[in-house]
Amino acid sequence: MSLKLATSVALAGLALAGSVLAQDAAIPAQKVDEALRARLPEKVRADGTMISVNNGSFPPYEIVTGTEMSGASADLTKALGEVLGVSIKHETVSGLSALLAGVNSGRYQFAFGPIGDYKSREDANDFIDWVQEFVVFAVQKGNPKGISSLDAACGKRISVMAGGSAETVIKVQAEKCKTEGKGEIEVQSYTDQPSSILAVRSKRADAFFSSQAPLTYFVSQANGQLELAGTGQKNGFSDIFQGAVVPKGSPLGPVLIDAIKELMANGTYATIMKKWGLENNMIKEPGMNLGGALPK
Repeated sequence: MSLKLATSVALAGLALAGSVLAQDAAIPAQKVDEALRARLPEKVRADGTMISVNNGSFPPYEIVTGTEMSGASADLTKALGEVLGVSIKHETVSGLSALLAGVNSGRYQFAFGPIGDYKSREDANDFIDWVQEFVVFAVQKGNPKGISSLDAACGKRISVMAGGSAETVIKVQAEKCKTEGKGEIEVQSYTDQPSSILAVRSKRADAFFSSQAPLTYFVSQANGQLELAGTGQKNGFSDIFQGAVVPKGSPLGPVLIDAIKELMANGTYATIMKKWGLENNMIKEPGMNLGGALPK
């Protein structure tokens, strides 16, 4: 089976598994907040729509099947659209670089994400952070390669998402391993999560280094083939916040913050996060540009 076909099969499986994983929860319909709607850009109000761009499946936040998206982010953006009195549509591009370029060019109004917020990214964009995250490894059951930390990744084959913060950290670690003579890391960069996890399941990679929330999801759907490793550690990161992305200085940023605050205050945020098993990633209130620095 080719990688492209295998990835398509994996994506189809994610859509089915996602509907099983999510616990039924009554998500209340929202009333339009006219004061928030009035603060939207005039063109958005006139069109009645906004486009949120994503870079492929990031379960359980974003589960993309064809042109349809489900998951926690889909539920939250639907609620946000109701608060703001607009319809929020979703489009998919390949890779984080294309996503950021699309937002900054004005082709898309924002990316809801969540996308990792780091100081180096805040020069060109504002981040509206709405979750906290951790970065760990997904490995084969029993962890046969003993990958329990960044140092233990030396000499191993590690898959990552291309252009993401985990790729930056593992490449820094690869240089460290090489300098210390501990064996080079073979970094395998993929454009989407399903391809990255498939590399581990097919034993072409020894581990997938990525955000804990989606990895927990993938492990739960792997029929006992995978497990998490390196949990409870910093793994090269400081505190990690993730969120929506808008162009630097965009007036849409403060509107999104206040709309998310409304969803938090009325319990909708908690209902959706718990529905998708993300209660450990919840934060008390959203904030702008809360990110720390990536290791150098």
